Amino acid sequence: MALEMDSKNSNSAVTGDAAAATTKTNKAKENRNLAGSKKNQSQNLVNGNGTAADGPATKKKCKKNRNKSPPVSADEAALSNGHVEEKKPEGDGDADADANANVVAVKDEKAEGGDGAEAAELDTEDIDLDALHDAGIHVNISCPGSELLTVQLSSMELVQEIHQLLMDREESCHRTCFSLQLDNVTLDNFAELKTIEQLESGSTIKVVEEPYTMREARIHVRHVRDLLKNLDPADAYNGIECTSLTYLNTITQGDLLDKKKTRPDSVDCTPPDYVTPGVFEPPLLPLHPNFKNAKGPQALKVLTTSAWNPPPGPRKLHGDLMYLYVITMEEKRYHISACSRGFFINQSTDDTFNPKLDNPSYLSHSLIDLLSHISPSFRRAFQAIQKRRTLRHAFERVATPYQVYQWAAPILEHTVDAIRAEDAFSSKLGLGGGLSFVSCSYEEHIPGQTRDWNEELQTTRELPRKTLPERLLRERAIFKVHGDFVTAATRGAMAVIDGNVLAINPGEDSKMQMFIWNNIFFSLGFDVRDHYKELGGDYAAYVAPRYDLHGVRVYNAVDVEGLHTLGTVVIDYRGYRVTAQSIIPGILEREQEQSVVYGSIDFGKTVLSHPKYLELLRQAGKHLKILPHSVYNERDEPVELCSSVECKGIIGNDGRHYILDLLRTFPPDVNFLKLQEVKLSTELVEMGFPIEHRHKLCCLRQELLEAFVEDRYVNFIRIAAVHLQQLNAKKPEETQSEEKKQLPAIEEAEKENKENLNVNETPNDKENEKEKETPVETKNAEAMVNAIREAQSNVATSNEIQAAEVVKQACAAVGSMKEKEFDFRFNPDVFSPGIRHVDGEEGTSGSVAKQKLLVQDAAEFLVVKQIPAFVKEHLPHSSPPIDGQNLTESLHSHGINVRYLGKVIKTLGQMPRMDYLYRIAVMELIVRATKHIYYTYMQSTDSMHLSVAISHFLNCLLTNGPINPIVSNDEMHKKRGGNGGKHNKHKSSKGGKGQQQPAINQNGGSTTSSSSSANAYDWTLVTPRSLWQQIRKESKAYWDWDLDCDSMDSAMNKFGIMRICLLRAFCLKVGIQMLLREYNFDSKHKPTFGDDDIVNVFPVVKHISPRASDAYNFNTTGQAKIQQGLFKEGYELISEALNLLNNVFGAMHQENGSCLRMLARLSYLLGDAQDALAIQQRAVIMSERVNGIDNPSTILEYTHLSLYSFANGHVGMSLKLLYRARYLLVLTCGEDHPEVAMIDSNISLILHALGEYELSLRFIEHALKLNLKYFGNKAMHVAVSYHLMARTQSCMGDFRSALNNEKETYSIYKSQLGEKHEKTRDSAECLRLLTQQAVLLQRKMNDIYSNGKLTSDLPPIHITPPSMGSVLEMLNTINGILIVQISQRDIVKVRSEIEKHMKANTDVNEAIKSMVAAANNNGESEVLAPQDNNKEQAATAQQLTNTPQANNNRSNKVTKSYRIVSPNVFWDC
Repeated sequence: MALEMDSKNSNSAVTGDAAAATTKTNKAKENRNLAGSKKNQSQNLVNGNGTAADGPATKKKCKKNRNKSPPVSADEAALSNGHVEEKKPEGDGDADADANANVVAVKDEKAEGGDGAEAAELDTEDIDLDALHDAGIHVNISCPGSELLTVQLSSMELVQEIHQLLMDREESCHRTCFSLQLDNVTLDNFAELKTIEQLESGSTIKVVEEPYTMREARIHVRHVRDLLKNLDPADAYNGIECTSLTYLNTITQGDLLDKKKTRPDSVDCTPPDYVTPGVFEPPLLPLHPNFKNAKGPQALKVLTTSAWNPPPGPRKLHGDLMYLYVITMEEKRYHISACSRGFFINQSTDDTFNPKLDNPSYLSHSLIDLLSHISPSFRRAFQAIQKRRTLRHAFERVATPYQVYQWAAPILEHTVDAIRAEDAFSSKLGLGGGLSFVSCSYEEHIPGQTRDWNEELQTTRELPRKTLPERLLRERAIFKVHGDFVTAATRGAMAVIDGNVLAINPGEDSKMQMFIWNNIFFSLGFDVRDHYKELGGDYAAYVAPRYDLHGVRVYNAVDVEGLHTLGTVVIDYRGYRVTAQSIIPGILEREQEQSVVYGSIDFGKTVLSHPKYLELLRQAGKHLKILPHSVYNERDEPVELCSSVECKGIIGNDGRHYILDLLRTFPPDVNFLKLQEVKLSTELVEMGFPIEHRHKLCCLRQELLEAFVEDRYVNFIRIAAVHLQQLNAKKPEETQSEEKKQLPAIEEAEKENKENLNVNETPNDKENEKEKETPVETKNAEAMVNAIREAQSNVATSNEIQAAEVVKQACAAVGSMKEKEFDFRFNPDVFSPGIRHVDGEEGTSGSVAKQKLLVQDAAEFLVVKQIPAFVKEHLPHSSPPIDGQNLTESLHSHGINVRYLGKVIKTLGQMPRMDYLYRIAVMELIVRATKHIYYTYMQSTDSMHLSVAISHFLNCLLTNGPINPIVSNDEMHKKRGGNGGKHNKHKSSKGGKGQQQPAINQNGGSTTSSSSSANAYDWTLVTPRSLWQQIRKESKAYWDWDLDCDSMDSAMNKFGIMRICLLRAFCLKVGIQMLLREYNFDSKHKPTFGDDDIVNVFPVVKHISPRASDAYNFNTTGQAKIQQGLFKEGYELISEALNLLNNVFGAMHQENGSCLRMLARLSYLLGDAQDALAIQQRAVIMSERVNGIDNPSTILEYTHLSLYSFANGHVGMSLKLLYRARYLLVLTCGEDHPEVAMIDSNISLILHALGEYELSLRFIEHALKLNLKYFGNKAMHVAVSYHLMARTQSCMGDFRSALNNEKETYSIYKSQLGEKHEKTRDSAECLRLLTQQAVLLQRKMNDIYSNGKLTSDLPPIHITPPSMGSVLEMLNTINGILIVQISQRDIVKVRSEIEKHMKANTDVNEAIKSMVAAANNNGESEVLAPQDNNKEQAATAQQLTNTPQANNNRSNKVTKSYRIVSPNVFWDC
């Protein structure tokens, strides 16, 4: 799609200094041109340029074709820089649908802008959309030594994009220093093609080789190195350069789209042993299949800089730029000179410097050409590398937005690499002041300066955002700068902990030290100067950065113009928590007391306010539900605040208004604070609340406040409806009677709601719940709407006083902050100690008592409503969490903090059908408790013994074998007698509890004494028993949950946790990379883990995720269309969302993967299985690259791809994909999981179709066992499993068993669907056939038994294997897809019913608002409901929690809804 063009402008605008980019100076263009690193080059390959990521966008460059969505397969077009070569746009799309997409875009843009745009502005927006969908032109490119190339470009692209195109093509990829000329005129790299007057369709652009400079020569050498290492996975295993792994093409042995359909008899369907049901501990080696052959051929033995560098003065005057040293595969050694004309061989040797040209010299402009000339082996190897590189999918070559780390890695060969060495030991450690050798990241390209991160971050946020192109440019700029900042902050934090950065206060205690590196400020997670002494000390200091990051996230999401936050990244590395922040201009030049103009620096003793900050924060508070409040300062003067007291406002030297220290953005959680003035409800007290947490910074989540206000709003509507009915009562007596009954009736309704949410009792099957609950809910909603409408028709003529009284009573009943308005906002300081509040009148929003009650109600709502709602949501198992990360994201989406995990576990433990979730929750709790201990353990460990200490810790945690850390006694004695070295540079220096074992300190620092030299070896004193006791103690102290087990072994057996699953979860949680090998956890003779098994430690990084607002709106609207059954409209909207995401994020992002998954599903539902396969293939690769090869999202992507693969006739590939998905799932959470049942059903069905009946029976038996456990014996899942089992057994000749199983199927269908349902009739027919076959078989057997031979000529028993069509139909059923033939009239009828229900809330809101307007003198007072704010607020409120993880979950739920096999499944599809 042509919307891709704007991202190119955006990308180039911020690849360099974003601040300079916005000033549009010539220097800005030069800075942008400087950014030529591998990461930037890779990102530009498909950086919103309509690549495979676009799905439907790949072939289309013009507006009329943007809604037609067949993706381009690999054999149709060669992807190069995202352009389709020598291809023309295909047929026209649906004009009406296109117009509809434009209308939706206009609507969403107005909602996002929130500036009350008039109709004229809507027209403008529509024009902008049309302009972005540009037709494009065909251009010929003439490159030296290669054929004429024809490409299709957009007139809105930059000339720079043609550079990237050529650097990605096989025949021209080795060229980096060239210009593009048209009619002998050099083109400006940053000019749009449409601005070039002579350029027209069919024009020929000539590639002209340019002279090298030092910088260009270095860039060229790095590019050559990158080409030679293109296939080497070392960077991905080492976690650098934003590279990551994907194994899809390894599993499928090539591109799926190139595969031919396979015949069933030609398929090797034998599953590996570790995939068959019953595996206890899955092996680890299959996690990285075929990694030994991934590196590719070796082209050179050595390519490095020569020791003769730099060129001496005389040689500089002859044009020498640098010298290289090469050893070829033929063992020949060459010294190569780089000059302005290219590269040549000189006469130098290892001992003699002679830079003159050798004879022959082979001068070549390209280093690749020179090496190919002097080394035949290099030429052959380079051609092989290039061939394999171009065969790889485009998504395999693009850098990811953030680094993905692998928790297991093989032994990697460490080769000579000068570029890697320079990257590690020059400017990337902050030690160099100039250029790093061939290091092409942006900060090394600007002589004498580093990037001003704060200026870039703030400038990008100040970019205009009124039109769609402006928003795309702005959001792309924000995302690009943020990604670079996260990468730099992570690198800097690792350098700080590794001791490579000098502190700015080196004379102070190590834990109080602060650092500045690359214009980023770094601080450690310790309580500096007892700042958090009253709040929990180091415990509070450790969690404060995380809460501050939450505050930065929500204020960035609100995006108030003029209000600025700091770039913030929180990094956990080697046991330390490091906070990286951008630097406010001028803050280092003066004391903090002189800088702060708003808030307090001493927790409320001194409070300042500022009118500009009040204005800005009041705007943000409307979205965040923060109540403006007043407190007394040190002079007893009231000071108004619109945030927490801790929130500080500083006006920088640049004149911008910054806010920082946002750790208390949201109100406190009183369930974890012991306060004398707070009395919790009896129900909470019985549950053990309040719990005194180890720190006093516990806050409620923003998602909880949203849910709480929504719940109160529903009650507000319900109560108002009751009162409105009373206004229309015919008789006063009846009215009075109703008034007396009203409050008890409301309480009864609320009691019923609580009973509905009570999940402690075992529920019925999901299908029964739907049948029972849906009619009741629908009836109540319709009655409410009808009542309000009836009252509304008469309210205009009613007494206005009565109407006002209705609103007043409804507000009082729900606890609104205002007497006559629905208003729920929270005071985050209401329970803060030391703060004196200005108390208002009782019952008003200024009443402190009322503010406290509201915060208490929200905390109670979390326990009473949200935890049961969380459990209830997962009862149908429609989107079950697979690991602890999934579980945490689901808890957070309900507003439940992880500190409530113990309470959640207690609830889950009472429900047998939630056993898998109970096990995942227990494992997550154990892992988190162990993490707390491990961080303290790591802080007391010498850097020389990190690998030994980590392996010892893992042995204590996971094994039963001998525990003997290998440390020399002499060395230990020497260390104990010495000064302790520098191992504990950043460790806490508080008094300890003795030396037997480090005390737990919430990861914020060891409480052992750093002055004691013996602490370096305290880790050797840890034993399995002592570690387990610490874990038990931690689980009780932090989560109030008793791990009632004597050892880790007993816990594993009790909860069904596999050691390999726990190892994976722990490594990912704390950042450990293990050696890829098989581990014997039951070894009795030697430790399971050795120091060689610890390959690396990597950082765990937390940061905000910039969003794409317009894409989000398109995606949300598209999913709403899908839920209404409007698949084509939904497809078009989500295609447009994907295109916008490509513009903002580039080709690689989690959001893009969610859109691809949905598009593939829709293509399949619309009957285009080939398109579904092509799109889903991209979704799988993207998930592996962005999420991880064993991430739960990747597992689901594999299962979807398997279905589409089977539908395209790739039966063998379908099985391999299912085997991979099953292995990853078992490795992650074990076999006891509802998702395993679904995968096993799929495997069984395909094996059955291939005639492998015994294997098929093993898988379906396991699936049936799980379905019975998790869905009950009357569920539709169980019926399908029984039916599949009967089919398999009948093919094996076991008709008796088959008959019994099919009877179970018939019984379930009959009870759930009725006798007349098609499914029931089909099952009855199957029973008849099975009975007939069983009777025939029995007659034969009886005849043989009675006479010893057959006496009658009975007809043979026919066992007909199922057709592939019937197997596909059953696969669809298992995966929740049923194709139902219905008439157009029925479609219209169902659609109208759906729309009617969707409009119910809107009708209620309009009725309430009309009534309130009449009651309050023509609308002087408004009802402030979440849905009734202006469109900008509504859009923002939806997106405040729009993290990638949340979006991924949301997309999973939508996709997984198709997989619910139930009586309602016909419309789930």
